[in-house]
Amino acid sequence: MDAQRIAIDAVVALTDCDREMVTAFIRRFYLAGVKDPKRLTFKGLQAIAQG
Repeated sequence: MDAQRIAIDAVVALTDCDREMVTAFIRRFYLAGVKDPKRLTFKGLQAIAQG
């Protein structure tokens, strides 16, 4: 769960997006097996950029 928290904090800081929306994206990737904070952050940023 630490990886998830780190990724959420990073994406929110970088994008200033709604924390709940970012949490939903990151949680989906985390539950799919992505456990690395850097990868979660990258995937979260990608998802937000795509809309």
